[in-house]
Formats: sequence, C-alpha cells, structure tokens
Amino acid sequence: MTTTVDKVAIVTGGSRGIGKAIALRLARDGFAVVIGYAGNQARADNTVDEIKAQGGRAIAVKGNVAEPGDVHALFSVAQETFARIDAVVSNAGEMALAPIRDDSLAAFDRMMATNVRGTFLVLAKAAEILPDGGRIVALSSSVIAKATPGYGPYIASKSAVEGLVHVLANELRGRKVTVNAVAPGPVGTELFLKGKTEEQISILANMAPLQRLGEPDDIANAVAFLLGTDGGWVNSQIVRVNGGFA
Repeated sequence: MTTTVDKVAIVTGGSRGIGKAIALRLARDGFAVVIGYAGNQARADNTVDEIKAQGGRAIAVKGNVAEPGDVHALFSVAQETFARIDAVVSNAGEMALAPIRDDSLAAFDRMMATNVRGTFLVLAKAAEILPDGGRIVALSSSVIAKATPGYGPYIASKSAVEGLVHVLANELRGRKVTVNAVAPGPVGTELFLKGKTEEQISILANMAPLQRLGEPDDIANAVAFLLGTDGGWVNSQIVRVNGGFA
C-alpha cells in the first residue's frame, strides 16, 4: 500500500547507534523514514516502533548495502510505500581495529565491502532516483586526520567515501542535489566501543577539547541540518563533528 507523505528519507544502518539516532531525529523533523538494516530484525523493528510511538512513519527493509540487488530493493520498497524519496543517508558501516599486516586482510575486505562498495552503490542509486532538490549525506570519520595506528583499513575506506562525495557532488551539477559527508569523532556507540579497553576509551574521550565522547544525537543533529532547509547551500563538504578532536 502506498502512502503519500511530504518528505521521505532512507537511512542505511538505521537500526542502532548513530544510524538509529539519525532515523529518530529525521522522524521528529517530519520525514517518513525507511530504515535499512543488515541482519538484526528485532533492533530494526524496535527503531520503527519508537518512531511510530512518537507519531512518525517508518518501515524497515533488510539488505546488504554491498549487494546491488539489495540496494535496488531498499529504494524500490521506499518508493512503493511512500511514493517518493527526498533524502538518503548512507550510514551503514564496518569498523574494526586492524593493523596493516597480511593477517588483517579479512577485516580489510569486510570494511571495504561495506564502507566503500556499499556507499558507492547507495550513492549511485540515490543519484539515479532522487528528484531535483534532493539531499545525500554519507558518513565518514574524523580519525582520517589522526592516522591512528590500527585504523589503516578503516581510514582507507572512509577516505574513499569522502572522495566519492566530492565527485558525486560534481556529477550532479545542475540537479540542485547536495552531496555531503559527516565525519564523527569518537562516539560512544556499540560499534566504537567494541574491542577497546577502558583505558583506550578514556584516552580517546579526552583527546577533544570538550573532553567527552560524542553522543549519537550530536551526529544526528548535523545530518538533520544538512537535510533541512538551512543546509541547502552546503554542498561537497566534509562536516567534521568531533568536539575539536582533529
């Protein structure tokens, strides 16, 4: 069944962490939200239920952003359900500590598949589908500027994301579609905390002048700005939302 709404956003990786915060914020801003998720249906359904409890509209669609068929299905279901798509947030990502060694190759391949191939496919479909005036935001990372040991594959993947953003903004010349990236600093999500000791977390939290980890809502606020009326003149930019981390 198709429901006509004023504005619709797709958020990949929207079932937890930063993606969930983005989905909830966009719903509060009046978007119907299509949440892409990879595997945990219970989490995705919980996010949908939270949005509906606040009076918003949302659906969840399972798929792997690194698979073209799944990305096509995500956009198709969004259009079939809400009759339009106005904004796309490419948030789905993988992060693991992996030094530049032969035995890190599996982790490297996972991060490149999701973070680069997945972002490429989502951005390509967004460029194809979005109407004039649409908005695209991809998630990068402020760790790029730090060249932190152990983050080589992750930094490589997010550097590629930033390159894609700049190129796509130019390829969409004349369409009035903005393409930007938000690059969080350390944010206290499950993805970020996984595999780190309390000491490592404390050190990272104190690197920014504000001396705290970011919250998912800090990042969601920046994405909401770029997708909102006030962000219309921001294009081909990397917005580093990191409390002064870099």
